[in-house]
Parts: sequence; structure tokens; C-alpha cells
Amino acid sequence: MILDALTDLAPHLPPHQRLMGIDLGTKTIGLALSDLSRRVASPLKTIWRTKKFHPDALELLDLAREHDVGGLVLGLPLNMDASEGPRAQSTRAFARNLAGLTDLPIAFWDERLTTVAAERVLIEADRSRRRRAELIDKMAAAYMLQGALDRLRRAN
Repeated sequence: MILDALTDLAPHLPPHQRLMGIDLGTKTIGLALSDLSRRVASPLKTIWRTKKFHPDALELLDLAREHDVGGLVLGLPLNMDASEGPRAQSTRAFARNLAGLTDLPIAFWDERLTTVAAERVLIEADRSRRRRAELIDKMAAAYMLQGALDRLRRAN
């Protein structure tokens, strides 16, 4: 089930289950998890994408089952003027295909500037360029998910 607004996600979430944040890129998928109380997001993993949807989706959903995830928050890469370009359309297509494989509710969250914020933190932590490349996608997913968790908490 794909939800129009993030705030529509709350009624569909079982208590004490995590949310998974997904930062979908062309080469990687950054993943983050919330804690059980859905207050704090932490980086989980970076999946290196294959050329096919199905193996990527199955790995993502296997991790969701393993971590008892109750809902998915997919970063929507909007343009700076909030319009949707080709990357946002591709993300929506990924969500439609993923919804066909799972009963987990899927909501979108604006991911503008999350990668920039994650990169800034990694630079401040004095991580090498190579180490930043290894961490950036799951860190961006955590930043995106934390924003969504904060918004859900304010809505209640």
C-alpha cells in the first residue's frame, strides 16, 4: 500500500515495530532503521544495486523481515523547487513495484539535501573520501528517516 502523505502512515503501523528508511540511488540503496519507539534513526546498510529490480527488492524486504519492520519510508528526490523530475518518477515506479511484493505500507518523504547534510557530518568527523563513499548512502537514509520520524511525532 502506497500512502499519499507521511502522516497517513501512522494508523497503519503496528505498535513496537521499526520503520525502514530507503534512500534509492541509481547504483546503491541506502537503508536506515528506527528504534522500536520510532524516535531515533540509525544507518543500517548500503545495498549495491543489480541491473534488475527483483533481486534488489528481495534483499531489501529480507532485511525488513529480519528487523521486524512495520513500514517503509522512501526518500522522494524532489527538485529544489519541489517539482518532480525523472528521479522522483523512477522512485515512484520503484515504490509501485515494491508494493506488489509486500503488504508493508510505503510512504514518501522529501529527501532534498539529506546527502549534503550527511556528507557534511562525515567531513566534520574527518572521514576519508573513500570512507565517506562507503557510508554516505546509509547516512543519508538515516537523515531522511529521522526527518520523517520527527514529523510523525509532531503529528501525534
